[in-house]
Amino acid sequence: MSAIEQRIRAYDRFVRLPWKHGLSGAERVWMVIYLPSEERRLRRRIQEFELTTTGAGHTWREIDLTPLFAQWMAENPYRDEYFKAPETIDLALGDFAIYIADHVRTELESPDADENTVVAVVGAGSLFGLGPVRLSKLVESIEGSIRGRLLVFFPGERDGHNFRLLGARDGWSYLAIPIDQMEGTA
Repeated sequence: MSAIEQRIRAYDRFVRLPWKHGLSGAERVWMVIYLPSEERRLRRRIQEFELTTTGAGHTWREIDLTPLFAQWMAENPYRDEYFKAPETIDLALGDFAIYIADHVRTELESPDADENTVVAVVGAGSLFGLGPVRLSKLVESIEGSIRGRLLVFFPGERDGHNFRLLGARDGWSYLAIPIDQMEGTA
């Protein structure tokens, strides 16, 4: 059985568990952790996660972070200056972090995303290397808007509750639940 198939099966068991109510936003975050080299294989099979979710009686919404940098840059009035002097973009990446958080928050607060909804985030690896833009800070900034569950497809590794995006040295400790383990209830 492939690593992605194992994740799908673990997710299937996990999403069918009864969902606890009254959890903080941070406790409503699930992480599907997989090797970065499995990114394309995982993306090809995202629909299976969706089918598993709907088969368990929940609704599904998906957010892809991958195109957001290009969209933000295309809308940015200073984009030509950034292309002329790329080193100056570091000053604007804080605005990009806000742009991403607003985008995700809009999806989480949509009338179609309620307490029974899994909002899945793909493309987390696209944030890597963008200075102050960090997945941990994104999750922190939007956790108050999570009504159902936030499912983050996480290309990296974990050691306990220390998550490392793309195996980077600077990981973070978080309350997110790795769904490859069957600890407690959802």
